[in-house]
Amino acid sequence: MCTFIQTTEELNQLCQRLAEHPFVTVDTEFIREKTYWPQLCLIQIASVDEAVCVDPLAKDMNLQALFDLMRNDSVVKVFHAARQDIEIFYHLSGKTPVSVFDTQLAAMVCGFGESVSYQNLVQKLLGRELDKSMRFTDWSRRPLTEKQISYALNDVTHLRDVYQKITGILEQTGRADWVSDDTALLMNPQTYENDSSLAWKRLKITSTKPFYLALCQELAAYREEMAKKQNRPRKHIMRDEVLLEIAGSAPESKEEMAKLRGLPQGFVNSRMGKDILKLIAEVKARDESAYPVLPKPYELPRSARAVSKMLRLLLMIKAAENDVAEKLIVSQDDLDILAGEKDPDLDVLKGWRYQIFGKAALEMKAGKTGLRYNPEKHRIDLLSF
Repeated sequence: MCTFIQTTEELNQLCQRLAEHPFVTVDTEFIREKTYWPQLCLIQIASVDEAVCVDPLAKDMNLQALFDLMRNDSVVKVFHAARQDIEIFYHLSGKTPVSVFDTQLAAMVCGFGESVSYQNLVQKLLGRELDKSMRFTDWSRRPLTEKQISYALNDVTHLRDVYQKITGILEQTGRADWVSDDTALLMNPQTYENDSSLAWKRLKITSTKPFYLALCQELAAYREEMAKKQNRPRKHIMRDEVLLEIAGSAPESKEEMAKLRGLPQGFVNSRMGKDILKLIAEVKARDESAYPVLPKPYELPRSARAVSKMLRLLLMIKAAENDVAEKLIVSQDDLDILAGEKDPDLDVLKGWRYQIFGKAALEMKAGKTGLRYNPEKHRIDLLSF
């Protein structure tokens, strides 16, 4: 059976076969060092009885049958660390896969630690060592060798066994529903929408002045749109430090802009330089009430700092007891809010998170429980009062 598909007809036949299976494992190889959008170079997909590489770069290749398979609700699509793979399918087809299972996410509720790698998960669950000698391969180059194809298929063949092992653990522990909220987020198209107006929030902002924030917002949005249109990385359009320097100086003329450090040669007289001067003028002409304001981070009251540390220790205990990664239960920010607020509306106070930690945290806050070091067993015990 062919393990490297390079025609649409072969792909259509493959997808018909795969649609008969309860699950398929999926992985992609891509590059994006020189582009804004990831360039899909290879797709690996496997069922229980076959594993195939699909060449998206082959002449006249139409991936529609694969996109349809990704939207087939009766077939579970198994990924490891699914976000980037799903982003690619969303960008190419305009739709996210459905019935997704992420083994990295599942591993976090099964005691394998935070963001466990595929290599480590294969070793821990299957006792197999993966060959990683070709992880820096340029998958955009053709032809691919048999060795490269065989290497790439390892990413989905072992994943079949990982999936079956980890779903078995989830069923035994009654945790199959624990990953549903996070999986829903992976399948939500909004997760992959690159809203240019929000691009400024990725910057390392150095001031909270509204006018400066407004310039950062507009400059970042302008850069984002340019990067999308030209399919180039943001830093190739304008580096962050240049953007922030322009926002901080707010030049009103070419002469003022020319005095800024770090600008590329010819930038001032370029189309971009002219656009930016217009943009600065437009922002200055706005009513100040339209300028963005950074939301203030939650400030933990001094009186609650000890409570936060106590809850942090409780979290460590409960996470260890239940073999769940701490960050999957609650973030540090939410832990502070839980410590400092009377009736916070937090995910940790709902569902399974409440059962394994939230309930105990509220009891501790209410003075109903406490912690004591057990010197005989060298551990910290939870006591009821």
